[in-house]
Amino acid sequence: MPDPKGGLKAVEVRAAESRASDGKTPAAAGTNLLFLREEEIRTAQDLLFFAYRDFTNAADVILVELGLGRAHHRALHFIGRNPALPVSDLIGILRITKQSLARVLSELMEKGYVAQTQGRADRRQRLLTLTPAGQALERRLFERQRERLVAAYREAGVGSVEGFRRVMRGIMDADARSYMDHAETAAREPRARPA
Repeated sequence: MPDPKGGLKAVEVRAAESRASDGKTPAAAGTNLLFLREEEIRTAQDLLFFAYRDFTNAADVILVELGLGRAHHRALHFIGRNPALPVSDLIGILRITKQSLARVLSELMEKGYVAQTQGRADRRQRLLTLTPAGQALERRLFERQRERLVAAYREAGVGSVEGFRRVMRGIMDADARSYMDHAETAAREPRARPA
């Protein structure tokens, strides 16, 4: 609908402000209505573009020194978060072709950052793990980006952490949210202690 103050359209956004009693299920859609003008949505888009540029640049400086790029970083990140990750799962997470991933993985393996082993149950399965050098590099990249996130959260305040998480989850598709749900559940489970 046209806005008399600027000709912009208002966009109705349904925001679930509270969670159900189990703490996992979002409140029913429509509990709160938020009306955003098109300019506010465009500003959010600008913020995402600039934040992505500056967030990735924090790690790009290191990657360029090593002759690597963002595709290598994404692979390092997800392999590091999921040791013994099947190649097929990484293709699904990154949504790239097998050929594109093969180029990235071959460079990471040649440089000694990633190791590949056969699956135990299915010998055709290729499982990816970071080598000690890969773990050190992934940690170094993480530290650079962590600095930006910590500073941003500190400036925005404690209440912004959950709000940011909700907005980002709202932008993601169902597959990404499912991945995050699984990762968050796994992070909460106590790790088995060696005997």
